Amino acid sequence: MRSSRNRNSFPGGLVGGNYKPLTQEGIERIHKATMKAFEQTGIQVNDERALKAFHSAGADVDLKSKIVRASESWILDKLKTAPSAITLYGREDKHNMELDGYKVYIGSGGTATNALDIDTGERRPSTLTDVQMAARLVDALDNIHYFVLSCFPNELHKKDVDVNRFYAGIRNTTKHVMGGVYTKEGIQNVAKYASMIAGSREALLKKPFVSFITCIMSPLVLDKDYTDLMITAIETGLPMATPTAPMAGSTSPATLAGTLVQMNVEALSGVLLTQIMDPGHPVLYSCVPTTTDLRTGAFCFGSIEMGMMNAACAQLSRFYNLPNYTTAGVNESKIPDIQSGYESMASTIMCALAGSNYIHDAAGLIESGMAISYEQYVVDNDILGMCMRAVKGIEVSDETLAVDVIHEVGPAGNYLAHDHTVMNMKKEFFYNMVSDRSTRARWDIEGSVDAREKARRLAKEILTSHKPLFVDKEIEKEILRTIPGMVQEWIE
Repeated sequence: MRSSRNRNSFPGGLVGGNYKPLTQEGIERIHKATMKAFEQTGIQVNDERALKAFHSAGADVDLKSKIVRASESWILDKLKTAPSAITLYGREDKHNMELDGYKVYIGSGGTATNALDIDTGERRPSTLTDVQMAARLVDALDNIHYFVLSCFPNELHKKDVDVNRFYAGIRNTTKHVMGGVYTKEGIQNVAKYASMIAGSREALLKKPFVSFITCIMSPLVLDKDYTDLMITAIETGLPMATPTAPMAGSTSPATLAGTLVQMNVEALSGVLLTQIMDPGHPVLYSCVPTTTDLRTGAFCFGSIEMGMMNAACAQLSRFYNLPNYTTAGVNESKIPDIQSGYESMASTIMCALAGSNYIHDAAGLIESGMAISYEQYVVDNDILGMCMRAVKGIEVSDETLAVDVIHEVGPAGNYLAHDHTVMNMKKEFFYNMVSDRSTRARWDIEGSVDAREKARRLAKEILTSHKPLFVDKEIEKEILRTIPGMVQEWIE
């Protein structure tokens, strides 16, 4: 069975942009401060190939200190080759995503190292089976538009993680699959078997259904290992996100504006490296700004300020005419509960209304991203649906103003049976899967089931009955035969 359990959804690609935490003057001042920081302070580049690439491209490079500085004119010139719009494809075309302007898509995230067991509720180390199950759940939930590889398979050797994690995602959902990477060989082999699935490398590059994440370290460092992986990913030709994750108060300034300046330097560095090495390479302006609880030193993924800064990233990316990858929906709660709900909703709705293109981490994660929860995927599917309904806004037309309908029904009438109501009931309202809207008496009769338990039951039902569109059997056999490190338990 391949149909979703969701009763209705509002599709990705709706246009946001109504929430603007930054004024136009604020954006321009952050840009000027960013250019000053780039020219005066610069970034440390610890990978030899990247350092030489910046040098060859005309940046001011101190080979001894490994500091790269650049002028505003140089930066803006190099950014010209970066695509202003990117399409990320699914294995089925209905899941294609056009990241352009203020179009909004929202999806899952990773990489957690733990999972809440769907049967016992106990926290345990995550496994490859969890990656498969999370992908299959996302495949069935309409309001989660893409799948970011959910968790780390702790039972595997590092050298085998990439090929198995990506295949677990690709095999269990036809939505776009993005994920972080661990080895150069893994990146190359994922690109190789993705080409096999697509039919050829050319077919894959034309419609990439897989993409890579490589990180930039705060403050202001292109780390040797990550940058080595970034260059390998660039060489595949596949789309990339190069996120930076400054934490206000610890790895970036304590002010939100200061963090946005540093983050902007770092985010632009990733775009610049891709364009220097491969002009026109599909890359997202990628941000994960968060805050620090300065009372305890704790990393805060669910803070309101985190949502505000990520919403601001949508504005900054469009200042440079770049599509963006932002972050929302993660929470600090240890279980799916009230805290996980309000923290997830707060940041996600801000980013969605701001018109962020690719809002990741917005489904399935709890505990500051350290664990996944199957119930949380189902709850977040509802949250995402509500957010997309808000992005859609209120349509004002002759039909929706309904003056003739008001006249037909008249004083003391009733709209329930009117054709206008029937015609609009699905497209105008969002109906949650988890929320209980029955009377208290009926709720009591039906077992007084709370939202977490209802979400758990829905997740189990989906995982039992939903069958994604698997990879062709013959191609799968060839992948298992030719790609090193693949587990041999995929074929059902």
